[in-house]
Amino acid sequence: MNFAIIGTNYVSDWLITAGKNCEKFHVQAVYSRTMERAREFADKYGIEDCYDSLDELAAAANVDAVYVASPNALHAKQSIQMMNGGKHVLCEKSIASNERELQEMLKTAKKNHVIVMEAMRSVMDPGFAAIQEHLPKIGRVRRATIQYCQYSGRYDKFKNGIIENAFKPELSNGSLMDIGVYCVHPMVKLFGRPDQISASCVKLENGVDGMGTIMAKYEKKGILVELIYSKITDSILPTQIQGEAGSMIIEEIPNTNRIKIRYRDKSWEEICVEKVDPGNNMYYEIEEFIRIAERGESADEHNQYSIWEMQVMDEARRQMGIVFPADKV
Repeated sequence: MNFAIIGTNYVSDWLITAGKNCEKFHVQAVYSRTMERAREFADKYGIEDCYDSLDELAAAANVDAVYVASPNALHAKQSIQMMNGGKHVLCEKSIASNERELQEMLKTAKKNHVIVMEAMRSVMDPGFAAIQEHLPKIGRVRRATIQYCQYSGRYDKFKNGIIENAFKPELSNGSLMDIGVYCVHPMVKLFGRPDQISASCVKLENGVDGMGTIMAKYEKKGILVELIYSKITDSILPTQIQGEAGSMIIEEIPNTNRIKIRYRDKSWEEICVEKVDPGNNMYYEIEEFIRIAERGESADEHNQYSIWEMQVMDEARRQMGIVFPADKV
């Protein structure tokens, strides 16, 4: 499948690196706002076609799918344009600024008989499948603490007065959209959409959220979930799911390599997870995307989790007073 890439940042580097292990993945083209930057990126990876026009890329006959890795605020518009050009779209997280944009993307996909899917690498990882498979061992789940706190190198620049895209709320960015989404999506895939949430955050000088916490309650299931995320601190604690028969410990939720269960009798079980590349799990999202697109299957199941993710984050932002320009349309 011939891919084009929109965006020439480090995430696109990771995708290409992971894609080298995928037999059917081929990068045919790259788009950047300047032809100079597009050619620089293309030369690094031997990419044949360069674009600085989204109109021309959308019309390209030799491109089957587009990976969108631009700032969050541009995801919906660029994805819709590519789908209207008959291209499948794998869109980097967070897939849209809000649920309204996501629903418009899904309508466009159906209209053009293509698929759109969020590049949520954590839940495509074999480690996540292992979590689902072994979760019944801990009995009835009662509590989960899902956390991902990663100090951003861009925060050092922020403190020195250099505000890069990752810390610009006008681009629908911030800790919830960039980091917290890695907590929200696994939660809704494991437990469904919560009945209610309570959210709070710490905002930085320009109004962007630097870190936050979301408490989610599943009334009928009797489960409480705490989501802890940050771009301005690191965490040394793992994710934990507590059940009535034991607890599951998960190291680094976005790239699960180690899972352990501690039972009530204080015995331990380590769950082995085999991977193509333990350091880069984007391989699995590429493989799943290509499989669905080539077989003409529906991405509805994956998209349902993205819808619930957006609903949770929209409500969390409402409670935290985080409003993006995209919300005002």
